[in-house]
Amino acid sequence: MPDQTRWLDNDEQRSWRAYLRGTRMLEEALDRDLQQHGLALSEYEIISMLSETPRHRLRMSELAELVVQSRSRLTHTATRLERRGWVVRQPCENDRRGVELVLTPDGAQRVLDVAVAHVGSVRRHLLDLVTPEQFAILGSALARVVEAQPDTDRCAEATAVVSVVRPESA
Repeated sequence: MPDQTRWLDNDEQRSWRAYLRGTRMLEEALDRDLQQHGLALSEYEIISMLSETPRHRLRMSELAELVVQSRSRLTHTATRLERRGWVVRQPCENDRRGVELVLTPDGAQRVLDVAVAHVGSVRRHLLDLVTPEQFAILGSALARVVEAQPDTDRCAEATAVVSVVRPESA
């Protein structure tokens, strides 16, 4: 049986490797900048996602899928955030078998305190380096990747309620 593999051509290979290296470097830079404010990127992502939901709460399984973390990793991160008083775990209101992570008032304030620095970091490490058109294409391409993955509809409710919250509207 002949090899049916569609190998990457040189341009595809260059782009793929640039994507891998660039996304890892971007994530490290954003994480490093947040560490100056006592937060890891994964922690900030969780509390900021919670801050953008109408009731500042999400089911742990939905949140894990939304932030692309395993449930056990989210549980460990939630424990660290609980120790700081930024979140609490509560039984789901609709289904007592599930657990929701709920942002506390202190957690909401922490998001507001760090948001300006984080947005500045995102701009400095990504948005200021590409054109608006390039960024729109990147967003569109990655949205297709997300849509093509199995089981992404499980957090459709979570992604539908997440909206952009800016400090002036909070």
